[in-house]
Amino acid sequence: MEDVLEVYQRPYDPRFPVLCMDEASKQLIGEVRKPLPMLPGQPLRIDSEYERLGTCNLFLFCEPLRGWRLVRVTERRTMVDWAYALREVLRTHYSEAEKIVLVMDNLNTHSPSSFYEAFAPAEARALTERLEIHHTPKHGSWLNMAECEFSVLSRQCLDRRISDAWELGAEVSAWQNERNRTANQIHWQFTTTDARRKLRRLYPALLRHDDHQNQPQPTKVFN
Repeated sequence: MEDVLEVYQRPYDPRFPVLCMDEASKQLIGEVRKPLPMLPGQPLRIDSEYERLGTCNLFLFCEPLRGWRLVRVTERRTMVDWAYALREVLRTHYSEAEKIVLVMDNLNTHSPSSFYEAFAPAEARALTERLEIHHTPKHGSWLNMAECEFSVLSRQCLDRRISDAWELGAEVSAWQNERNRTANQIHWQFTTTDARRKLRRLYPALLRHDDHQNQPQPTKVFN
């Protein structure tokens, strides 16, 4: 936790931009009956019955201090899908950056080993060397600012029925472009000092101090 919070305190540096990455699934839902259009005094009316049409995966990358984000809709969430999405970020959108500081959770697909599944070893190594990875702790995904961006995406774009991947991709692209045009930033306020004050249960030494117990001592060293 403190490692991620330290990253968020770094000043903006275009040579080493801090990006957050997350992924989510979106269920595709089709209409069984055609919705009734809006009329004067009548809202859009949608039948409660619907048809499940599978799911799509969304990879979201965002740079909070710059107010930039990229969302890619894919059929699946395999190691290869993740590798191609991140390669696009590195080569197309941040080709001038020396290294990307990437904050993300520790899913098994979110690893440099995914590059080796998708690309030749030389290219995989080159991509890996341009990353400084910081994983959020287990059960600590709330530390990932990409979740804030996903929350906005869900409220503004995904809170309705979307029937196919092409429509989903078009809607997400329109949302992404508008958010980037206005450069909406995320102003992270939670710091390490706040964590030590508000999350004392995560710090055993602080709890011992509160109970007036002695500091723990190391065991004997025999060599």
